Amino acid sequence: MSDSPLYLYTHPDCLKHSFAGHPERPERLSAVMDRLQQSGLSDELTLLESREADTSDLAKVHGHRLIEDLFANERADAIVSLDQDTFLSPGSNRAARLACGAATEGVRAILRDDTRRVFCAVRPPGHHAETDTAMGFCLFNTVAVAAAVALESPNIERVAILDFDVHQGNGTVDIFKDDSRVLVASSFQDNFYPMRYMEYTNPHVVPCPLSAGSGSHEFRRAIKDSWLPALERHQPDLILVSAGFDGHRDDPLGGLRLETDDYRWITRLIREQADHYCGSRVLSTLEGGYDLNALSDSVEAHLTELLN
Repeated sequence: MSDSPLYLYTHPDCLKHSFAGHPERPERLSAVMDRLQQSGLSDELTLLESREADTSDLAKVHGHRLIEDLFANERADAIVSLDQDTFLSPGSNRAARLACGAATEGVRAILRDDTRRVFCAVRPPGHHAETDTAMGFCLFNTVAVAAAVALESPNIERVAILDFDVHQGNGTVDIFKDDSRVLVASSFQDNFYPMRYMEYTNPHVVPCPLSAGSGSHEFRRAIKDSWLPALERHQPDLILVSAGFDGHRDDPLGGLRLETDDYRWITRLIREQADHYCGSRVLSTLEGGYDLNALSDSVEAHLTELLN
């Protein structure tokens, strides 16, 4: 095991973001935490309770109107629809701020050298949230807020955000598309939601589309061919991960055919790249994954590799 503790940030109030019949449901996080307990993996982790992110941190990547509108639109007695996929329930703003707070506290712990590896077991997910738009189950962009906080440190000049998910992290691209300090490399199912920024490229924006039905071979080859040269060019001081597990063959929302071992493989690759470029500094935050067994299996594999 690593000689640096793996910090896991979470909070029970992330379960309060809830509306009946939605795939992004509280049981996702409960299943993950239950699995870590049952497997004994939680004994290997330093479990920490997150705090809500400050508005000043959210405002590093989001417009004040989005932040204020989300707060103003939440009701104590009703579900509010933001779009066909994205809703506010009582407690949603607190859950989203706790998710971002987990990531910002994790980054600051890494910068203090308290730890070198962090996982944020939080919800709602974040990588679809654009500068001024909540969408795709996402309210605030958790990984983008973490990157902005990291870049305020004099010791962090360049950050890499590595996003594996069945959906393109359009929000992360939107926020950093003109900021060459942030490499945004993402794998996703082609011709699929969100249909925004999927073909966008800048030298620091590296899309890695996969055809529907792609499995282990296609995924691993595409990651090696696109991510590794990009990381070599970028030379990051910190790696952040948007960890989505909805590319799993058992997931109900996507059309990729990945196995649990593919998540073990990509986590090992990320860990090795972090060892090489940035003193092993990695922060990962939970994005998609909607089959509870596949999600729990995959997160367990992900954390086992981060611990190694």
